[in-house]
Amino acid sequence: MSLPPVPAAQPAPTALPGGGASSLADGEWHRMHPLTPLFKGGLVLLIVAGIVVSNMRERVLGWFVALFTPDQVDYGRYGGGDPVDWVLSNNLIAVALVAVLVLLLLLIGAFWVVWRFHQFRITGSHVEVRKGIVFRSHRRAPLDRVHGVNLTRPFPARLIGLAKVEVVGAGTDSNVDLEYLATSRAESVRADILRLASGARNARLVAAGLSPVPVGATPPPAAGTVRSELIGSVNAGVTGLIEGVDLADVAPESVVKIPTGRLIGSQLVSAVMWVVFFGAIYVVSLVAMYFGMTADGEDDASIALGLVGLSVGMGVPLLLAAVGITWAQISKSLRYAIAPTPDGVRVTFGLLTTITETLPPGRIFAVEVSQSLLWRPFGWWTVKINRMSGKSAAQQQSGTAQQFNTVLPVGRREDVERVLSLILPEIPAHDVALLWRHGVEGPVADDPFRTVPARAAWRHPLTWRRHGYALTDGGLLLRRGLLWRRLGVFPLARLQGLSVSQGPLSRAQRVASVQAHSVTGPVAGRLSALDLVDAQALLKDVAHAAAVAVSTDRGHRWAEDAPAPPRPVAPAGGA
Repeated sequence: MSLPPVPAAQPAPTALPGGGASSLADGEWHRMHPLTPLFKGGLVLLIVAGIVVSNMRERVLGWFVALFTPDQVDYGRYGGGDPVDWVLSNNLIAVALVAVLVLLLLLIGAFWVVWRFHQFRITGSHVEVRKGIVFRSHRRAPLDRVHGVNLTRPFPARLIGLAKVEVVGAGTDSNVDLEYLATSRAESVRADILRLASGARNARLVAAGLSPVPVGATPPPAAGTVRSELIGSVNAGVTGLIEGVDLADVAPESVVKIPTGRLIGSQLVSAVMWVVFFGAIYVVSLVAMYFGMTADGEDDASIALGLVGLSVGMGVPLLLAAVGITWAQISKSLRYAIAPTPDGVRVTFGLLTTITETLPPGRIFAVEVSQSLLWRPFGWWTVKINRMSGKSAAQQQSGTAQQFNTVLPVGRREDVERVLSLILPEIPAHDVALLWRHGVEGPVADDPFRTVPARAAWRHPLTWRRHGYALTDGGLLLRRGLLWRRLGVFPLARLQGLSVSQGPLSRAQRVASVQAHSVTGPVAGRLSALDLVDAQALLKDVAHAAAVAVSTDRGHRWAEDAPAPPRPVAPAGGA
């Protein structure tokens, strides 16, 4: 069964003020970049070619040596009995070359057919992707359920100027991938998807005195040849690899960056925990081996030799594991930057493979500021979030998915405050002191947090004065931890629910546990051993405050109230 025919392009109407950033958001079906099949399937061919070359290395070596000593080479020593010998002995060189040529033509034809049937379109309500010939698939992401748009540039794709657009949906395994597009087109498509999802297009039309119309008002660009598109994408890839990309709509003074020295230093400090952990295993193993060999009556020389062998056998792999874990964390966060854009908060990270994530307002469900004991002397903090990922449970365990939940790998107080102001715009200015002085650093004098009562202090012997909550106009604040300080912020408009539980022992002590429900992520919302009266009051207050917050929240249509750009004024006497 063939795919439905691609609709014929309609005449483009006059361009509207403030129209879409990309002509690909016109409601018509478009194809991916011509190099997409080669990048996705051609890598397999390179691997197969590498295996073939590896198996023929002896013959290649023989040919190379024959160039210098043609009279002393024993050709039978280099690869006798392989298919090349059979082709040469039967004088089938021409047939073999024709067969290779036919195979290449078949592969090129298969790639071309795959490319022709891999299409996408952006309408006023959905982003759709369809592909496949025998086994077809058609994925659709409603724009009103878009929770972010990510741009991923794997290192090989960056070399030729390609990027993958990932539309993050609200459900499990609901993401829609557009792979691959030229980087400039991918950035334009991302901007259009986000603006359409925010309702900005219709808002601009109404402000301009025009009636809202379906997507398709943007005139298509001048048609270019496949050759010019390939050359342009490769040139852009090389330029972007050197200069960096994705900063055209970002003011330099609004970008929060992490100095490379601080990033490396923070990971090296964290690596101390790994060294202590692996070192403890190593020392315990050495002690156990020593006592075991002593009990067997072995002499000192044998014991020393055995300990040296164990040191090499266990020490080197453990050291390599610690180095590998540390480097993986550093490489993920290099070239980190976060900045506000017209479409949301943009987070970029990665050294070789660069990932750019755009988080629209109203798509962040919880925020946590945390600090480990080892970072405290340096004043370093990290910020993580709960957000819809659109991935399955297995995908959410991957390192890349976990990286999407970190919006500030390491930063000082001023960095944390700037990041919080970006991702939590609903926090009022008068709550800043409460958020930092009492929430992050507290408890201090006049602490407004409701904490564990003294009768239940034995449940949290070190943290009972810090373990507590506060309810503000902007959200629910949950504070806990002493060695590892944590402050969780749950915006009321996106709080999924609040529950109070009580076991037999808690009932006897008149205390209860509170759980703030959010989407799956690193930010936990559980507090235990709170006074029962406080827990019940919190349940009632949160229900009322959340209803008020939801009724006034405009985060899901963040650009509808944005001022419209000025209408262009035609010069006097001009056309």
